[in-house]
Amino acid sequence: MTKRKGIFDVDADFSAFKQVNNSIKEGKTPSVTKGRELDSVMDIIVQQMKVSGYRERTLTDYIRYMTQFRQVTNVKYLEEITTDTIYLWLDSMQVSNQTKLTRLKCLKAILSKCFKNGWFSSKFWHGINIKVDKKVKKGAKEDDVMVLLSLLDLNTYIGLRDAVAVLTLYKTGVRINTLGQLQEKHVDFDNKLLCMDGTVLKNHKLLKLPVDDELLHLLKVLIQQNNKIREYYGQKNSYLFISYKGTSLNTKSTNNAISKQLNKYAKKFGLNNINPHALRRGYAKSLLNKGANLALISKALGHSNLAVTTQYLDLDVEEVADNLRDYL
Repeated sequence: MTKRKGIFDVDADFSAFKQVNNSIKEGKTPSVTKGRELDSVMDIIVQQMKVSGYRERTLTDYIRYMTQFRQVTNVKYLEEITTDTIYLWLDSMQVSNQTKLTRLKCLKAILSKCFKNGWFSSKFWHGINIKVDKKVKKGAKEDDVMVLLSLLDLNTYIGLRDAVAVLTLYKTGVRINTLGQLQEKHVDFDNKLLCMDGTVLKNHKLLKLPVDDELLHLLKVLIQQNNKIREYYGQKNSYLFISYKGTSLNTKSTNNAISKQLNKYAKKFGLNNINPHALRRGYAKSLLNKGANLALISKALGHSNLAVTTQYLDLDVEEVADNLRDYL
């Protein structure tokens, strides 16, 4: 007769438990999984980043810094990463604090993605930081921009292209990488707008910026010249800024042909702060001087953080005093 089971009788298979228990009695230690291997973790993280549209250069940086971290700390499993191993990695670097901070941000970004995937229960790395005394970089001044434009020969293709590039950078604040990716479809001549989709912007978000008549006219002239050059060399593309042989200037490096040209002009004509980033900063300062608020400037620059935008606005002591006087 089968014994009737009561409410306190547990109906389950304990064979696996018994095997482990017997191993312990016999002096054998059951195998224990150490955790997630960093190779598989990075494979997943990189795949997620690719799906999210991260740039190839960003992916390369993430992989390189994680490789360096592993080499220094000998960490093989995700669960072995601690504040101590992070500090060990940072202390091993013979670089400036700014470079350390850049690498730390990459590592933190990877760990934050691990946290979102549920592989960490807390962001223990949050309090780790590197102190850097940041120097505010100067933006391009309108006088210097106008001097440069007056010295460029618009009757030559390179002179015309570079002049339009300078004005586009200074009047829209786009990044040099974005400039190299701009196509004719991004210019709305009817509504006087530069309409950029997420594929050409660092933050992957749609952005529309107004363009004045002067720049629109020069863009039309440039497009006409581009068509002649592309036809002559048999090139098929619709980029706004191309080489003298009709090929694209869209490279993964920020040091493209336009950037090199600006550096050459700055040295040749003795002009200060004539480079792509200085022109972008000059755009931000120009907006501020015309009365635009910080939030609007931040949106125009495509920043996700107002703190970053404030670093673009080079305000000296006298300017601060004069501007504050209006609020007394």
